[in-house]
Order: sequence, then C-alpha cells, then structure tokens
Amino acid sequence: MKKLIMIGTVLVLAIGGCVWFFMKDNAEPVIAKSVTATVEKGDLEVQISGSGSVAAINSEDITSSVTDEVDEVLVAKNELVEKGDELITFTDGSDPITAPFDGTVTTLDVEEGDRVSSSEVVAHVTDYKKLKTTISVDELDVPSVKKGQTVEIKASAFEDETFTGKVTSVAKEGTYENGVSSFDVTIKIDKPGDIKIGMSTEVSILTNSVKDALYVPIEAVQIDGEEKYVNIQQSGTTEGAASTKTVVETGISNDRYIEITSGLEEGQFVSLPITINESSTGSGGEGMRGGQGGEVRMQSGSGMPSGGMPSSGGMPSGKGGQ
Repeated sequence: MKKLIMIGTVLVLAIGGCVWFFMKDNAEPVIAKSVTATVEKGDLEVQISGSGSVAAINSEDITSSVTDEVDEVLVAKNELVEKGDELITFTDGSDPITAPFDGTVTTLDVEEGDRVSSSEVVAHVTDYKKLKTTISVDELDVPSVKKGQTVEIKASAFEDETFTGKVTSVAKEGTYENGVSSFDVTIKIDKPGDIKIGMSTEVSILTNSVKDALYVPIEAVQIDGEEKYVNIQQSGTTEGAASTKTVVETGISNDRYIEITSGLEEGQFVSLPITINESSTGSGGEGMRGGQGGEVRMQSGSGMPSGGMPSSGGMPSGKGGQ
C-alpha cells in the first residue's frame, strides 16, 4: 500500500511539474520599464474640442404685419436682397414688407392679388455669407470657455483647410444626459468661403496659452501628498541609471503636456513610467513622440514611480502640443 501511495505521489508531482513547466514557458510576464523625455521649451496651448454642424447666423421667416391684399411681389425666389429692400407691397397702402438683413430669398409663398393675414409667413430669407457652428461642451470644461475666444475649425468636406472663428455665446442652461450636463457653445466662422449650411465641423477652442513655456509629458509629473515631483535622469538612457527625485511647480496643462514653472531646466531628462508586456516589445520597445521639438526615447530601466498627474481637458497645439 505504501509503495502504491509513493508511486501515485511521484506521478502527481511529475504531472504537476510538467504543467508548471509548460505554463511557465507560455506565460507573458509583465515587467516595469521606463522611458525618458527631454524638458522642452515652446508655446503651450490648452484647447477644448467638439463637433458640430454649420448653420446660418441669420435665417428668418418673413411674416405679414397686416391683413390685406398683395399689390406687388417685387422679388423672386433665390434672388439676393439687401437689408431694407421692399419685398411685397399692399393695395391699401399699408407699410410694405422689407428684408430684415442681407441674404437670399429661399421661399416665396404669395403672388400678386393674394390676400394674406396678419402673422402669415409669406417668404423666407437666409444669409449664406454669415455662418456659425455650435458644439456641446462638458460641464467641467465650460467654465474655461469665454465669449471672444479664438477657435480653429475643420470642415469634413475641406480636410486640407483650417478655418477660424470666435466664440459668440455660451448657453446659460445645460442639457442633462447620462449623469452629465453639457452646454451649447456657438462660434461664428470668420470667412466661411465654400462652407455650406449643414456641413459637419470639428472645433478647437483656445482657452489658455503660454509662450516659451518649459514643458514635459504630463505623465512625468508624479504626486506625493501635496507635493509634485519628477524623476530626473542624468542622460537619455535609463539602463542602469539612477534617478533623482526633484520637486517641481506646474502651470497649465493639456492632454499631453504640462508646464513646469519651477524646478527644471530645458534639456534635462525626466523619467516616464510605463508598463510593457515583454513579449510584445522586443529588446528596445517601441518609440513614442514627445512633441514637435523632442522625441521620447524608450529604454529598459528599473522602477516605476507611483501616482500620476491627471490630465486636463484640451488638445496640444503649437510646439508644445503637436
């Protein structure tokens, strides 16, 4: 009986060892590595983005203010009119209907001799030269949006062109959906060119900027209590190199970069912690870009600082955020 038990035990251990051996070989260990980035100097911008569609700033139904018979219709459909032009006159000498602004007569619903009632719609005028787009902005970002801010606009139909505009209004009331409120922000397009009503747009609103700012990738800044710090490397390689914890003060930030107002100098190297699956990286890992002026180099290293700076809303722009 003891012999049988011993044989059974040996078999179990042998099978278990084989299973462990094959599982060990097939496992994909995740190891901590780090990359370094150079402290860069350039223009840093914070932007809020959103999508919308194009509409006319001025587009209006024209109504009659009297009940009367139409004497003359002085315009035709699709005709261009200027503000104050007479559109329709009446037989009894009542004040004629005039154009409220420059634009195009898009509909005309009466003829000479027709009798119209007060408040009846008789025509529609649209100004195709003054256009706007409206985007929805999250409640956390909307406090940063102000009337008059500069806007970059991309229209899907004109991928190679960038249009400009200005914020003209921010809604005073939001729309609540799925636990989040959003607010309509309206932008006037400066020079619409060939943009047409109904086209889709992608909008970037410049909410903050700093010229000649020192900046690093946002993940370089770590948090320890109320203290912010980075780990400085003596060179661009982290292989076997020790890092120095350095307390910093920060300024504005966008989704990719954060301004350093104190504690660093241009050209220094800072560590960026990252977890890499060893089986998918090869020997040196995969390169990452760190801004127009500096490449973020990935090297093998040790250690991973804990904590991290949360990113603020916005899009990188200029040298600090392409």
